[in-house]
Amino acid sequence: MPAPTTTRDVRRVPVRVGGTALSRATVLLAIGALLAACLASLMVGANPLSPAQVWAGLLGQEQEAMDVVRGGRLPRTVLGLLIGSALGAAGAVMQSITRNPLADPQLLGVNGGAAAAVVTAISVFGITQPGGYIWFALIGAACAAVLVYLLGTGRRSASNPVRLLLAGAAVQAALQSYVVATMLADPTAYYSFRYWDIGALTGRTLEDVGPVVWFLAAGLLGMMLLARPLNALSLGEEAGRALGANIPGTRTASAAVIVMLCGAATAAVGPIAFVGLAVPHLARLTVGVDHRTMLPASALLGALLLISADVVGRVIAWPQEIGVGIITGIVGAPVLVWLVRARRVGRL
Repeated sequence: MPAPTTTRDVRRVPVRVGGTALSRATVLLAIGALLAACLASLMVGANPLSPAQVWAGLLGQEQEAMDVVRGGRLPRTVLGLLIGSALGAAGAVMQSITRNPLADPQLLGVNGGAAAAVVTAISVFGITQPGGYIWFALIGAACAAVLVYLLGTGRRSASNPVRLLLAGAAVQAALQSYVVATMLADPTAYYSFRYWDIGALTGRTLEDVGPVVWFLAAGLLGMMLLARPLNALSLGEEAGRALGANIPGTRTASAAVIVMLCGAATAAVGPIAFVGLAVPHLARLTVGVDHRTMLPASALLGALLLISADVVGRVIAWPQEIGVGIITGIVGAPVLVWLVRARRVGRL
């Protein structure tokens, strides 16, 4: 009969880290790819620019290039970096605290709560600018997260992954029905909401970026501060307590970070699916499950995916554009299917 586990034994339990030369090389490759995607985002569009013209536009040396770069492409590139990082990080934190490989801001109703609050802001209060959506989106995301958690835990103190997923699907469906009913009853809300609802980076200015930057920056900083507590929680509640982790505090802080990241991101560009679901799995394949490296990798890969999808949306429909939220679904779904068939998903 095996001896009972002691606190000293628990402290010896390792957290698997992907600190190999291969993983470091992959991260460097991802950083290089992200820089290339950012350059492509500044170059590609209805009015293509060369790298020299992009540089001249950034420095203000050429008026036409400056209008194109500073007026539209630079804000959407910065926003793509922030939103992609936020969604990738939020998905990683959500999957960690729920112990559910299918956890995602969209599947668990967080994006739906933000969307319902935004359509209410448009229909009831007449707000039409993304900067005005931020507080509504945060409140809606928080309410949806609390409701899903209460439904997913029931009378038990610990959450159940299956119950959480079912509760999230039910809440998401109910909120989506509310959104559709509101738009059908109010044509003005429909015309304002439909463009936001597809998830698009186009049409944004630096003034639109400003209101959400602080929320996204605070959420990403909070994500990094949660890395060690999430490592302890990944060993299980009993082992985490033995290691001195504050389990309720870690979950509460994680929920606050998720709401801040998802609410601000959704307010800025609309609901974007898939990024928070698949990116954390790709990050674990790259650097392992240590949250000190996996969370930054999720943010990096999320930014890379979103900016790349935005560039693809401009290329395949040139000179028109396809919303980035549509491209992430088209491109991302096959990747997730491959992960599932390769038996990679679910190793938290």
